[in-house]
Amino acid sequence: MAIKERRARERAERERLIVRAARELAEAEGWDAVTTRRLAERIEYSQPVLYSHFSGKDAIVAAVAVEGCAELAALLRAAAADVDDPREAFAAVARGYLAFAEANPALYDAIFTLPSTLPFGTPEAPAPLHEAFAAIAEPATRSARACGHDPGGYTELAWSALHGMVTLARNGRLRPDLDQPRIDAFTAVF
Repeated sequence: MAIKERRARERAERERLIVRAARELAEAEGWDAVTTRRLAERIEYSQPVLYSHFSGKDAIVAAVAVEGCAELAALLRAAAADVDDPREAFAAVARGYLAFAEANPALYDAIFTLPSTLPFGTPEAPAPLHEAFAAIAEPATRSARACGHDPGGYTELAWSALHGMVTLARNGRLRPDLDQPRIDAFTAVF
């Protein structure tokens, strides 16, 4: 049994190594630079070893997205943890979401913009996807109720607005000098 357990640990460590290398390369050079050949070179394993863990780049991006969702969920929950007022708690979540996207652009893309085979919004979705959405939806729901709004529509509109701000700002479509006024307006509305 010890050999089987050791092999399982080694396999899991190789998978973590592949995911970490993909994230680092994507953050440094963008997702186009992430190829199985470059990853194999970077982790010092052959491409067949990489393919024994992941079916290809899309599967690696999906693994990165799942890992990123877990990190996003933890960050957003921490942002709202000690804030009692529902609107202020959601404002803290919004600021955390924007900061996460700015600090991790390739990771954000893996989660929210790149094509994915992950079953988002379904019961079959990996737990971290549900946790990330809940970390946004729960404080948004409390904020919506405090304002007398429908929680579902409020949550989707607020999340859409946050994603729009991230996307437009990253592509140079929003004025950087209005970042703080934009966040202030968002938190006043939501």
